[in-house]
Amino acid sequence: MHPAVTRENTRLGIVAGFIAYSVWGLVPIFFKQIAEVPAVEIIAHRVVWAMLLMTALLGFGRGFADAWRVARIPAQLARIALASALVIINWLTFVWGVNNGHILETSLGYFILPLFNVALGVLVLKERLRPLQWLAVLLASTGVTIEAVRAGGLPWIALVLAGTFGIYGLLRKRLPLDAASGLFLETMCMTPLALAWLGWLAFSGQSHFGGGTGHTTARDLMLIATGLVTAVPLLLFAVAARRLPLTMLGFLQYLAPSIAFLIAVFVYHEPLNPTRTLAFATIWTGLAVYTFDLFRSAAGRAASTS
Repeated sequence: MHPAVTRENTRLGIVAGFIAYSVWGLVPIFFKQIAEVPAVEIIAHRVVWAMLLMTALLGFGRGFADAWRVARIPAQLARIALASALVIINWLTFVWGVNNGHILETSLGYFILPLFNVALGVLVLKERLRPLQWLAVLLASTGVTIEAVRAGGLPWIALVLAGTFGIYGLLRKRLPLDAASGLFLETMCMTPLALAWLGWLAFSGQSHFGGGTGHTTARDLMLIATGLVTAVPLLLFAVAARRLPLTMLGFLQYLAPSIAFLIAVFVYHEPLNPTRTLAFATIWTGLAVYTFDLFRSAAGRAASTS
């Protein structure tokens, strides 16, 4: 059941959404601080600490009833396992991209994501697109093509990020789970592999956590904090999603890649030549067209029901 539409709930939703997307936009700076740790090890820590945090939150909060109810259904559990695999690929790609100087391309992935979701709606859900939506998808495809020509190959980081998260969102829509219970089950599926990998690293003397060469307490704390970085914005997003209309939430989602774009250019000085600027500008134009169509459609529905 969604909260009542009141000024207070809307304000809370905007604040929660703004913080969630701001954290997602700023998170490249966080991961850059532990760039010496391989991406696979970072993700293993992210899984384990997020799992512990979600276990504590559910244990002291609403409990595990919803999670166990869904997990007992084999078909639903299979979807959760597939969603977990997509999340792992997404996280690994993102962290690897950030720590190898490709923050611009990670931001490109999340700029593409809304329009990739529109394309998924056509291909998977057999939805019919409005003319402006077709134009938005065409502009995004043109932008990706320009970037591919510039780079001499497909922008695979951006495409993997948009593809995995878009398909993940489609799967999650078909699971009767709130964000907290969903993240708990997803991390539960990932945890055995994560623990096995961390155990192997510790056994072979390759672990960057705890004792060993180059060990610092600050790095240990940051690896532990990956659980917070994972869970907190997702829970805040859930608060926003329950209180804000889709149009407002859709507008807020551009905040994260915009912040990441600015960080890439002005903090880490990633190259932005005229061709790459044209690629981004074409995609931004597609997003502007998509957003305009979203607001126009919402206004039309409101007028027809009044």
